[in-house]
Amino acid sequence: MSTQAIVSKVWSFCNTFRDDGVGYSDYLEQLTYLLFLKMADEYSRPPYKRPTGIPMEYDWSSLTTKRGADLELHYLKILQELAREKGILGQIFTVVLPDNVLFEGGAGEKVRKKLLEKTDLHTILRLPTGVFYKQGVKANVLFFDNKPAAKDSWTKEVWYYDFRTNVHFTLKKNPMQKANLQDFINCYSPQNRAQRQPTWSETNPEGRWRKFTYDELISRDKTSLDIFWLKDNSLTDLDNLPDPDVLATEIIENLAAGLENFKAIAATLNQS
Repeated sequence: MSTQAIVSKVWSFCNTFRDDGVGYSDYLEQLTYLLFLKMADEYSRPPYKRPTGIPMEYDWSSLTTKRGADLELHYLKILQELAREKGILGQIFTVVLPDNVLFEGGAGEKVRKKLLEKTDLHTILRLPTGVFYKQGVKANVLFFDNKPAAKDSWTKEVWYYDFRTNVHFTLKKNPMQKANLQDFINCYSPQNRAQRQPTWSETNPEGRWRKFTYDELISRDKTSLDIFWLKDNSLTDLDNLPDPDVLATEIIENLAAGLENFKAIAATLNQS
């Protein structure tokens, strides 16, 4: 198969996934992860035989032995474990998942049920759009603790922090800073999660921090974990949208930043 045919086939899947609610940016983000694992696998074999730094249990070959929900659950495990690695490997595989992982049916639904049952999925952080690779990517950070097999589900409640609705950052002109996450860190209460208190209530509907019980989540259609409750001002306040030149500048900045990420990956593989 020629290079042009391969590219055409890959892009044809975009239309198929789009019909299932998976955006181009989400598709390309996950494709980047998989291509990196495949490239590393190729470089680890003759004639290159280069060390990749990827543990054997989380490499490309570990994916090829699994199917269906087990494959997707293992893929999430790979993202989680490789994100803990030091250096550029950990930067590439940050545990950031696109929105479709939280709501798509089929294998996605099975994975979410397994996460709720076999791990203590305690926190989901909804990230601002376009913070990582490109404008338009909607992503989430999942915080969960692995647990041994048990009769009952480990997850009892999941706390959500909506850091996306009415929050706007760019990669260069207005990048997200650590201070922007301070409210989430305070709410997260890493020293004592049992003492968490919601900021959302019936009397404070603008609160960004609230919890949902296991029973509430498991009863949702397809066990969807894609939950939001804040009013999006951009949908009603069209007069305050950024000027076209500002939007164009942001798109250019994000494309340039994405290109730099790919250059860094290529440089790392060439140095291995």
